[in-house]
Amino acid sequence: MFEAPPSEYLVPFDDSFRVHDASTTPQTNGHSHKGKHRRNARENLNKLQRVLAAGDRRAMLLIFQAMDAAGKDSTIRAVMQGVDPSGCQVFTFKRPSILELDHDFLWRTTVRLPERGRIGIFNRSHYEEVLVVRVHPQLLAAQKLPGEINLETIWDDRLKSIREHEEHLARNGTVVLKFWLNVSRKEQKRRFLSRLDDPDKNWKFEAGDIVERRYWDDYMAAYEQALNATSRPWAPWYAIPADDKRYMQARVAEIIIASLKSIGLRYPQPSDENRAAYASARAELANDAG
Repeated sequence: MFEAPPSEYLVPFDDSFRVHDASTTPQTNGHSHKGKHRRNARENLNKLQRVLAAGDRRAMLLIFQAMDAAGKDSTIRAVMQGVDPSGCQVFTFKRPSILELDHDFLWRTTVRLPERGRIGIFNRSHYEEVLVVRVHPQLLAAQKLPGEINLETIWDDRLKSIREHEEHLARNGTVVLKFWLNVSRKEQKRRFLSRLDDPDKNWKFEAGDIVERRYWDDYMAAYEQALNATSRPWAPWYAIPADDKRYMQARVAEIIIASLKSIGLRYPQPSDENRAAYASARAELANDAG
């Protein structure tokens, strides 16, 4: 199976990750996230995506989770800029629909998994069920769960289901990469105020964002438990500093590129039968007077 590329932001697989130790600011020197480096990253990702599509044996699933205003949308735009749109799928998961609530919690993301040869992007994901629902357990009442809900066990049960689900995907050829865009509370405040002060950004602000901000510590505890429980070599989490958006986007792009390079992508090789057909077609075209 695919194994996680090394990174200073890789969440360990031994339950040792602590949110308070995870930096929200860049931890490497230099300016490799600017100018030419960004262009090269876009070109490399574009080339790798084309080989992924041609091979039609592997898929890639990118999961983005973060607090509000961390930059999920802008990171997806920046990183995937220049990639063939037909080779990507982007889905955003917000409040579940009535149809989705009539299924188990993994159903709505499972039906949107990428086909072989494509890159699927989840802007929020099945992890909402162990993050926002954990912070607001009253939401479980609408989920039509069988039997009595045990808040002492349900989160561990769901995290186990997620682990097993992602391992199944990895065994069957999907490269699963998960990014927690780690924005500081101070930077979130600055970005909220920027949205309120700029009429062109007002549309980005929702009153509910302030409500969720009040639960910051609860969310950090939920993230810490979720990342520790589900960061595995075949489905790693990366806790990317998000206070500097350009830096964050560059680190995400580098990890995606390194992951695609690590799985030995190559264009399909023609069979002897194909080569014979190509030779015949070439000869016919050579003799074509048109």
